[in-house]
Amino acid sequence: MRKLTFGMNMSLDGYIAAPGDDLGWSAPSDELFQWWSDRVAATELALYGRRLWETMSSYWPTADREPGAAPAEIEFARRWRDMPKVVFSSTTRAVDWNTRLVTGDAVTEITRLKAEDGGPMDIAGATLAAAAMRAGLIEEYLVVTHPVLLGGGTPFFTALDNWVNLSLAETRTFPDGVLLARYETRR
Repeated sequence: MRKLTFGMNMSLDGYIAAPGDDLGWSAPSDELFQWWSDRVAATELALYGRRLWETMSSYWPTADREPGAAPAEIEFARRWRDMPKVVFSSTTRAVDWNTRLVTGDAVTEITRLKAEDGGPMDIAGATLAAAAMRAGLIEEYLVVTHPVLLGGGTPFFTALDNWVNLSLAETRTFPDGVLLARYETRR
């Protein structure tokens, strides 16, 4: 059975995007960018919601060909493009770059994917992750907290019907006061 992890950058007050889907507050240090790149390299399958897919696919497929692209950006672009991905959307019509589109029920498909043999899966995008969270499908949370207060936007966590007990598995500090906390779900 595959392990499902939800990890994203988060503001100190709990948001993954500021109002208007603004992500400008979460520009990573070189060290944090490399950590995210290594995470992509270790992920066997990434699950994306539509909005985050649109953001990522609008830049990363060709970022390695941009004039002046840094070696780390070139590496990330290639890793991202090569990584198998599934996009969950009822409005997207086509996907590319080693990606499959699912238009049906996300929880049913994620449950099926988790039951397969294979390596770790990451889930990204607030709405998609919220559905998986409410269904109890996430085994690990990677909360990369930036020292900024946004005051509103898209929350990292969704409202839940039941408590989810977690165990702290790892912490790490990055430059600029960014803190990684990795939690595992206690069953």
